[in-house]
Amino acid sequence: MFDRRRVIGAGAVLAAAIGTGAVLAQQHRSSPAVGLQAASAPTRQAAFAAAGKRYKVPVSVLLGVSYLESRWDANEGLPSTSGGYGPMHLTQVAAAPGVRAEQGDGDDPAASAAPTAAAAPDEQTIPVAARLTGIDAGRLRTDPAANIQGGAALLAKYQRDAGGPLAADPARWYAAVTRYGGSGWFADQVFSVIRSGESRTTDDGQQVTLTADPKAVPAGAATRTAASAAAATDCPASLKCEWIPAPYKQLDPKDPSKFGNHDVADRPAKQKIDYIVIHDTESSYASAVKSVKDPAYLGWHFTIRSKDGHVAQHVRVKDVGRHAGNWYINSKSIGVEHEGYVAKGTWYTEAMYRASATLVRHLAATYGVPLDRGHILGHDNVPARVMDTVSQMHQDPGPYWDWAHYFSLLGKPLKGSASLHGRVMILPSYAENKVTYTGCDAAHPSAKCPAHGGASIMLRTKPSSTAPLVKDIGAHPSTGGKATTSVYDHSARASTGQTYAVAEKKGSWVAIWYLGQKAWFYNSTSKRRAVAAPGLVATPKTSSAKIWGMAYPEEFPAGVTPPSDKKAAPLKYTFAKGQKYAVIGSETGEYFHSVTYDPAKHIVVTGPQKYYEIQFGHRAYFVKAEDVTVSTVS
Repeated sequence: MFDRRRVIGAGAVLAAAIGTGAVLAQQHRSSPAVGLQAASAPTRQAAFAAAGKRYKVPVSVLLGVSYLESRWDANEGLPSTSGGYGPMHLTQVAAAPGVRAEQGDGDDPAASAAPTAAAAPDEQTIPVAARLTGIDAGRLRTDPAANIQGGAALLAKYQRDAGGPLAADPARWYAAVTRYGGSGWFADQVFSVIRSGESRTTDDGQQVTLTADPKAVPAGAATRTAASAAAATDCPASLKCEWIPAPYKQLDPKDPSKFGNHDVADRPAKQKIDYIVIHDTESSYASAVKSVKDPAYLGWHFTIRSKDGHVAQHVRVKDVGRHAGNWYINSKSIGVEHEGYVAKGTWYTEAMYRASATLVRHLAATYGVPLDRGHILGHDNVPARVMDTVSQMHQDPGPYWDWAHYFSLLGKPLKGSASLHGRVMILPSYAENKVTYTGCDAAHPSAKCPAHGGASIMLRTKPSSTAPLVKDIGAHPSTGGKATTSVYDHSARASTGQTYAVAEKKGSWVAIWYLGQKAWFYNSTSKRRAVAAPGLVATPKTSSAKIWGMAYPEEFPAGVTPPSDKKAAPLKYTFAKGQKYAVIGSETGEYFHSVTYDPAKHIVVTGPQKYYEIQFGHRAYFVKAEDVTVSTVS
């Protein structure tokens, strides 16, 4: 859920607390204290062993906590989207009074601005770790071995504070792990990882292994329950979600059309749920939760906290939230917000990924939502309903959301063969895919963002790394569609898991059909960015096919006329004969008519018109089935 224009305050506060991207990048390059690859630096595995021995913390506990925070990655000394650093996610971010979440755009205008949240920040662990270890804050942020020492010292402190011994048995450290992460769910996940074991190569090439310990079962952990009203939520029992309701309230007693901040519905009985939309909050968790409780603001279904993966539900899944900027997608989707920012920080915590995947996997199974990138959408993949709102559509969760890892957690890993033919899936190596973005520093928008892995690739007009980026006339109407390298600009990008039809190949360069043009990317054996993805493609039956941002019915019954700004209108993009686009879903016409506070007057209008959902650009769009021919390609 992102609008850069309305969160400058958030960016300024976080930048002031952790340093802007440009400054952090320069510090990382020049500081001798960083030493991420210094010859004298211990291996990551040895660093965990040394820290555990020094502070008398079981190494398995240290490894388990770190895995749930960062999967043992160094992230080049750069902060997470919630201001945590290093393998142990040590935090240093100031309170953010006056930070505002985004305002709605597209079909989701809010009656009021988001409330401000001046809540005190959580305990800042870098200053505490510095006192405990004698290591300065700079090294704790940027040196992985020092960071691990700081995390071990904190765990030992939390164990003593809880009255527990510095025991060799990991099962006796549940209270300390709970405090470190912030919730029992976090601790349960840590001990689940300890019992199952893990092994992986980190982002900086370190091989780390946590040997399975099936006996690491804290006493009573399986029977612990949350104090919240978990029965009122639509979550799986394992998440123990908190119910923090978004109010359904009439805002003007004299006008039944003015109400907020969501719409009472009867899903899936009267409307099938087809999409789950992944957002980031562009604010702190506290600010997002405060915003959703304002009836004049927007409403979404779930918010997930960064530090521990805690989940709050605000709107029942049966009801329609206002979150995606497209009324059709709203009425057919579930909105999940994740604490974080597109550009203020470069990575999301493993605890949040796991909680989100647990939630989304449950929701998809319950409501029959396919686990693919045509139905698990980023907010940045949601189509504009009409051409005038394309430039207003949002960009979260951004290029640093690791879609490949997320789908592995969903139980649907993204994969395919290296031999590309008629249809491809974008699948770069996240850690190695370092695209040069700009716009992370609000004071210097043309400055380069810190180098970090990501899930998106850039698309060019010709098979050359110096060729201009492809154009998006909707996103950039004032410049003839000219795209930029801004981290906030997805108009010339393809993202992990998205599928496209191949237009042409030249050596290691591949062109895909994208917004009515050929879009080129480099795809060599050593630098793979895509894999084969056999499936359906659509091409026009006549000279061209119209592009739609929704799948509305052709006709409406008497008394049910959509507002003038919601009438069906094709977008001014070109889908010409000979071009092909990957089919990623299908829909029949539907419109949720809910223009009054009284739910008894809410009506679902359906029709026989069939649409195909296609991957037309970075966003998904629709074409009428009668206008295209669909075929299978390898």
